[in-house]
Amino acid sequence: MSLHLIHPAWGRPPETVTSGFSLEMTARDARALREVAGSVPPETPIAITFLPNETMDARIASAAEARALGFEPMPHLSARRIGSAEELQTIVERSVAEAGVRRMFLVAGDPPVPAGPYSDTMGLLKTGLFERHGIRAIGIAGHPDGHPSMNAEECWRFLKLKCADIESRGMAPLIVTQFGFDATPFLVWLKELRARGIGAPVRIGVPGPAKISTLLRFAAHCGVGASANVMAKYGVSLSRLLGSTGPDRLVADLQRGLGPEHGPVRLHFYPFGGLERTVEWIRAYSGAH
Repeated sequence: MSLHLIHPAWGRPPETVTSGFSLEMTARDARALREVAGSVPPETPIAITFLPNETMDARIASAAEARALGFEPMPHLSARRIGSAEELQTIVERSVAEAGVRRMFLVAGDPPVPAGPYSDTMGLLKTGLFERHGIRAIGIAGHPDGHPSMNAEECWRFLKLKCADIESRGMAPLIVTQFGFDATPFLVWLKELRARGIGAPVRIGVPGPAKISTLLRFAAHCGVGASANVMAKYGVSLSRLLGSTGPDRLVADLQRGLGPEHGPVRLHFYPFGGLERTVEWIRAYSGAH
């Protein structure tokens, strides 16, 4: 597996913990991306979510906008939301043709019943569509806080299986984790990941600055641990939910804790408080460190 397939920056040590970061956006954030483009390094990976209330056209247009601005689009595909093999083929073909997509992020998705023939990530991979259309890297999810429908051993088994399958198809696997509020589970999980022989690059999910109530709402929706002790480490008291907060403590703890034993790691920002606030926070943190 070549790290260069993921991003040229992976071939050299990061200058700071925020070096080589990636961002997540929805199709509705295309205008915001244009506004922050001058403050985001060229070739920054931009993940485009697969929301049920956004059309295929809107998602592909957002990916094309990211490419036109000089970034690296990474559209999400939610297996259980794809209605047919024809729809999947159209998404992949158009994403490559119209947005120059070279990487995609695959998840099973939230619906309990699939809308079509795909129930999980492996179902999408087995179509062979991605390698046939020149996709070079496939992102898959990591769950340091655990998975709601799998135990820990099942999570590890399927993660290793997916990485091996992606590599066998001539593509590079990239693990992007769910966001979290405490550095310790990330660091422990990364050590176990490497001990289990999984060498794929990892992007650690970091929540961008946002209202505390917004962060807790997303945490509840995504099954992310947000106990009083965890939030206290993050700098939030659950008895005082007014105001906003950023990931200063989390990122500082990651910067202190990450070492060679954790393998190749970068940060992936979920801009819950908006792209502009997240990019401004990254700039300020990077400048101060």
